[in-house]
Amino acid sequence: MNYARFLTAVSAARKPSPIRMLTELQQRSPSSLISLAGGAPNPDTFPFESATIQVKNGQTVSFDKVAMKRALQYSASGGIPELLTWMKNLQKNLHNPPTAAYSPENGQMDVCVTTGSQEGLCKVFEMLVSPGDNVLLDSPTYPGTLAALQPLGCNIINVGSDQHGMIPASLKEVLSRWDLSDVHKPGSGAPKILYTIPNGGNPTGASTTAQRKKEIYELARKYDMLIIEDDPYYFLQFDKPVAPTFLSMDVDGRIIRTDSFSKILSSGLRIGFVTGPKPLLERVVLHIQASTMHTSTFTQLMVSQLLHSWGQEGFLRHIDGVIDFYGKQRDAMISSAHKWLADVAEWHAPSAGMFLWIKLKGIQDTRQLIMEKALEKEVLLVPGSVFMIDSSEPCPYVRAAFSLSTPQQIDEAFRRLASLIREAS
Repeated sequence: MNYARFLTAVSAARKPSPIRMLTELQQRSPSSLISLAGGAPNPDTFPFESATIQVKNGQTVSFDKVAMKRALQYSASGGIPELLTWMKNLQKNLHNPPTAAYSPENGQMDVCVTTGSQEGLCKVFEMLVSPGDNVLLDSPTYPGTLAALQPLGCNIINVGSDQHGMIPASLKEVLSRWDLSDVHKPGSGAPKILYTIPNGGNPTGASTTAQRKKEIYELARKYDMLIIEDDPYYFLQFDKPVAPTFLSMDVDGRIIRTDSFSKILSSGLRIGFVTGPKPLLERVVLHIQASTMHTSTFTQLMVSQLLHSWGQEGFLRHIDGVIDFYGKQRDAMISSAHKWLADVAEWHAPSAGMFLWIKLKGIQDTRQLIMEKALEKEVLLVPGSVFMIDSSEPCPYVRAAFSLSTPQQIDEAFRRLASLIREAS
């Protein structure tokens, strides 16, 4: 893989921060080293001394004086070593990526910690997307993705999808606009980036089948594209066995994967991960050095201690409990949808995630209905237009989330929605 051709001028121009390098060198050095180099504050001046955090299963996560000093200090930009090691092992065990055995210069799999997967996405986009570039994704999509991409001045091109994810035939048709012989030529305009949410897509709840992923990956190889596999709902898949990931198929080193702990441990901790070829992740870390410097050391150590005490087996047991909860929530929402919306709307039951994507019959655009009339009835959903590349176009869909409300609240909300639809149509 020639990764240089994918980098923006800004990303290619990034240089390592000498101060950040000294900080990381100091943390890896023996205690006998006397450092007068770092500009870190003295932890003896910090007001926090120790902490004990109670875990629901009776365990505790504890910070004594020594651990607290480390937790409150600067740390390496790519993540603390013990958390990175745990995550690399998890990725290898879950996905068995072919790139795990590659050499660093040939796209060996690497991992870095980001402040939520959103930071990782933003930095990946800024690394790869230049003004005028053609970027492929399946719309409707996550508004955070559109918010990150649109200011970069790229052309966002929609690839057709359905309840089973991105449609390979639609991708093939879009790619046929470019001559294969011109793909590597400067200025050809051929897309270099394909973005997708493969499981429980936000907002549609769609999950891409294994066969479609294989076909999409082969098209990416043919046209020499990178695939950004944004998978925050990977651990919220209700059906077993789960479909293989793009990362598990990555024989070339062309997958950049983002994972998140927001949906399964805590959204407020702001811990996400980027997994991908080492040469590209080095660029992401250089951007972190120049912006956030690193994800909170305290939350990294807190999560790392918990994960090491659980082990991978305990972590996956926790995931099973989370899936069980959201599966029951989904079933409650589907039951209420059948009860109240059967004659006024249509939908597909999601196999992952937190959302039901509902098409309202007889309603051309849901914006006014949801943003004005629904509020009067004290029921709040999201109009489908906010998930579209062009949010000004009419959209008959709404997104309903089943993550927070009780089954009783969901049922009452759909009763009110059904009444609204009948009044409006």
